[in-house]
Amino acid sequence: MRIYLPIAAIAGGVTWLVTPLIRHVAIEIGAVGEVRARDVHTIPTPRMGGLGMLIGFAVATVFASRLPFLSGLFNGNYQMWVILAGGIMISLLGMADDLWDLDWMLKLAGQLLISVFVAWGGLQIISLPLGGSLITASPSLSMAITAFLIVASINAVNFVDGLDGLAAGIVAIGGIAFAAYSYIIARSSPSYASLATLIDVMMVGICVGFLLHNWHPAKLFMGDSGSMLLGYLITCASIVMTGRLDPASIHASIYLPVFMPILLPIMVLFLPVLDMCLAIVRRLAKGQSPMHPDRMHLHHRMLKIGHSVRGAVLILWGWAALIAFGSLTILFFKAQHVAVGMPIAVVVLTIATMYPYLRHRIPEIQAENLTLESARKNAQHATVKSQSAVGESRDSIGSQAADSMTDSPADSRDSQAGEVQDPAADK
Repeated sequence: MRIYLPIAAIAGGVTWLVTPLIRHVAIEIGAVGEVRARDVHTIPTPRMGGLGMLIGFAVATVFASRLPFLSGLFNGNYQMWVILAGGIMISLLGMADDLWDLDWMLKLAGQLLISVFVAWGGLQIISLPLGGSLITASPSLSMAITAFLIVASINAVNFVDGLDGLAAGIVAIGGIAFAAYSYIIARSSPSYASLATLIDVMMVGICVGFLLHNWHPAKLFMGDSGSMLLGYLITCASIVMTGRLDPASIHASIYLPVFMPILLPIMVLFLPVLDMCLAIVRRLAKGQSPMHPDRMHLHHRMLKIGHSVRGAVLILWGWAALIAFGSLTILFFKAQHVAVGMPIAVVVLTIATMYPYLRHRIPEIQAENLTLESARKNAQHATVKSQSAVGESRDSIGSQAADSMTDSPADSRDSQAGEVQDPAADK
């Protein structure tokens, strides 16, 4: 593993060094993101940071190809060079979008063509999980699945790129998880050299190098040239790692329940994929285009409930790490410990996620409860007073009726006695 650390350092160092130059170039050519209604930033910020990431990745690739330990991955094997060529093309497409805001259908068509080119160049998912075992897919099916996964991951990372450092951090976390797993797989082979691990560590390096300029408040945005490149690279690494697993050399308890070829990119990119799916469903339900912008993404919701930009990014990183490393922990810890630790981590992250909302909402709920209790007591008091008034009225009417019934017979008798006595008196 020590051979990969210098490569990651070179990728990150080159990215960190060239990014200020890319920022200057972006300002000169007008690749500056204006403040839009859906944006979080409040001042125009240069884009096109993905070009610096691409340069860092390319330099690290050339350096790795010169190392004896990794030379076998390049000699007589053009897969890494095909991946690099695809990365250059996807970054150029993103740069065009950063400059001219391409129509989403045109951009999607370009992504699909590049994905098909990479799949045609040899990067394909060959093995598919079915019935508890791996089967070999046909070339056409392999190319179709590979292209679909690449396009889906590219757009998933693009969708989640809405806060400073969010996309780079999530992809870096996923890259670390990929690198750890691919290294474990490579240790069972005659050579420890792994193309998947190489791609992962270089990708983590460029993410860290760019984060030093992209942490809030960001000096430069990665733009589509960066988000599309990261989505492309993490999917290429996952396809290299899982697309050609040999069922005879890897025990089923390692790869089938956790990292299947189709589900692996979704597992690590769970948050971006979830955000993308929710956005597509939400927009289609409103009769809008799936690419119609809005302020209902997960990061927008985090800000709405009271998180700061940095707080929202850190918590979303935590969720990404929990999902990415959750499946890996079973390889290093007992299942009982994982079964206890995972729910605890979920509870802690849930509390951290909802804390700003609860901090403001609980006093509001208490005030509402006090208001309702006061209104209820006032209503009860008014009801008691009304009932008391009705009772007093009934008592008054009853006493008057009793007095009337008591006085009338006496008066009648007095009247009759007078009438009897009067004639005698007259006599």
